[in-house]
Amino acid sequence: MEGGFGSDFGGSGSGKLDPGLIMEQVKVQIAVANAQELLQPRVSPQRMTDKCFRKCIGKPGGSLDNSEQKCIAMCMDRYMDAWNTVSRAYNSRLQRERANM
Repeated sequence: MEGGFGSDFGGSGSGKLDPGLIMEQVKVQIAVANAQELLQPRVSPQRMTDKCFRKCIGKPGGSLDNSEQKCIAMCMDRYMDAWNTVSRAYNSRLQRERANM
C-alpha cells in the first residue's frame, strides 16, 4: 500500500471503479493510520509525563512534596490504565474488522 491512493483502484483495468475494493483499501489505510498513531512513542511516555506534570506540579522546585508525588503516581497509573483499555479495545476492533474482510 505504499503508493497511497492511485490509479490501482478499480482493479479491472476497464476504467470503472470497484466501490467494494475502494472501501477495503480505505479501511486498511485507516487501520494503518490508527495503529501508527497508537504506537508512536510521543503518544505514551512523553504525553503522560507532560499531562501529569501539568496536572500535579503547581510550582516547580528542587524536589516534589508528598502530595505532588502521590498525584504523579496516581496520574501515571490512571493514564496507563486508560492506555491499556484503549489498546485492548483497538486490538479487539481490529480482529473484528479482519474477520469481516
